Amino acid sequence: MSNNSVIFEVSTTKYEVDKERVTLVMKDLQLSCGISDGFLLSSPVEKFGWTFFKILFKNELLVGIQEKFGTQIMHTKGNAFQEKFSDFVTKFFESKNCKIRMKLVED
Repeated sequence: MSNNSVIFEVSTTKYEVDKERVTLVMKDLQLSCGISDGFLLSSPVEKFGWTFFKILFKNELLVGIQEKFGTQIMHTKGNAFQEKFSDFVTKFFESKNCKIRMKLVED
């Protein structure tokens, strides 16, 4: 994983509702890891009825997630750690009833 940050692109058709859910899920994830100020959300861009925005996971939060959820991450789908981390994050959001589409943005 990156030593600096990881970015996911989020797509939704219900931006206002999902932005609030994403923020709550990210705050819950931070709390689980004992971290504050571990993420940023970008401004939204609208196209064809969809709204796209990005979530930046800061390094401190990435380290906290790896320490707290490392075993779970290793048991998710994927070969490379990035694939496993992406699958873990997607499932974490789904488990919190946040139905958004997410994809890892490659550097």
